[in-house]
Amino acid sequence: MNTAVAGYGLGLAVPINATTRQIIADLTAHGRVRRAWLGVAGVPVPLPPEIAARTGQRRGLRVVEVVPGSPAGQAGIYLGDVILSAGGRPVRDGQGLQRLMLGPAIGTRPPVTVLCMGAFVDVVAVPTDLGR
Repeated sequence: MNTAVAGYGLGLAVPINATTRQIIADLTAHGRVRRAWLGVAGVPVPLPPEIAARTGQRRGLRVVEVVPGSPAGQAGIYLGDVILSAGGRPVRDGQGLQRLMLGPAIGTRPPVTVLCMGAFVDVVAVPTDLGR
């Protein structure tokens, strides 16, 4: 989106990406930004070398909190698990998971791959609307 300031010869460019487009679409369609919620909190952790080589990513998100009764809790995500991917996209940190939790994710069934006690486990967590 380009904006010109009249009379000063100054131009501003505001970058727009897929996340920004989704926010604009939510505001237009629903009057608010809808966020999906899984009910987990985590910290980024380095992956063991053999896991990093197998997955092609160096970090994952270690689960440090699971809200009881949350979509993550119901799906079988536990404290200490390391989230590797959600919906087929790698998760390296909390922000990476949050970027996946926009309005379109609400009610979907994205597979979540976690490293649980050294084993790869695929679970299905159905994100709910955070605002409801």
